[in-house]
Amino acid sequence: MHSRWIEQVLTNIEKVIVGKREIAELSITALLAGGHVLLEDVPGVGKTMLVRALATSIGAKFKRIQFTPDLLPSDVSGVSIYNPQTMQFEFRPGPLVGNIVLADEINRTSPKTQAALLEGMEESSITVDGKTIQLPKPFFVMATQNPIEYEGTYPLPEAQMDRFIFKLKMGYPTKQQEMDILKRAEQQLPIDQISAILSVEELLELQEEVQKVVVDDTIVSYIVDCAEATRHHDLVSLGVSPRGSLALMKACQAYAFVKGRTYVLPDDVQYLAPFAFSHRLILRPEAVYEGVDPGELIQQVLTRLEVPVQRSFIV
Repeated sequence: MHSRWIEQVLTNIEKVIVGKREIAELSITALLAGGHVLLEDVPGVGKTMLVRALATSIGAKFKRIQFTPDLLPSDVSGVSIYNPQTMQFEFRPGPLVGNIVLADEINRTSPKTQAALLEGMEESSITVDGKTIQLPKPFFVMATQNPIEYEGTYPLPEAQMDRFIFKLKMGYPTKQQEMDILKRAEQQLPIDQISAILSVEELLELQEEVQKVVVDDTIVSYIVDCAEATRHHDLVSLGVSPRGSLALMKACQAYAFVKGRTYVLPDDVQYLAPFAFSHRLILRPEAVYEGVDPGELIQQVLTRLEVPVQRSFIV
């Protein structure tokens, strides 16, 4: 039953975003795993439409935050305003109080405002005037940043990068895909032609089912070995933290679930590790100078590790 739902959500997204099934699948995987996604790409490749299509497909409350240098933490989380009629302060929620939140150009705002988003991502709650307010469930942040324009930006600190389960890049479409995009938008915007497949309650049930996906001890050891190898790599000054290992394990559970399995395979680890680990690495200056790609470095690390083989993996 859940496979049919997930396939319908993917079909919905493909009506809006052409040729990006892998990105859509990984976004759904992150959502089911209870994580958040960082999209680093140039403007105009469909990042916003992807998030809107995902939110529409599950009937969730979609919110968008356009980060700017002058944005304040209260502009993100909300503010308490005095009501003279009731003679009490009333909380007016900000755009962070939603199910699926698009944090657009997150590196355009100050670290203080970034911290307000960080609290919501990590704790699923926000603090306003000393009071803790729980965010609605599900809560999923898809943040974007532009890799080209560096003027007026505030690079995300390592602690905040570590909060994202995946870092993804959409890339430009092929010529044929771009022609299809233009033809679809000729008469009506594709986003207006899709409807909800899942309810929020059904999504929460799926997230609970994901946690039941079996992760064998040999798979857990494989994940830890990969993280450990990054910490001692010659080209890495700061390797993957235990939070990163936990994020990869949860992602593997969700990906196995998306693929219709009740158990995680070593292939899942190999496929997802570059997406889950690359943004958590801090390379040494000589590696940066040589243009070493963190994703390729993770793949090289995996090739040096012994792949776990067990009868339970054989279908």
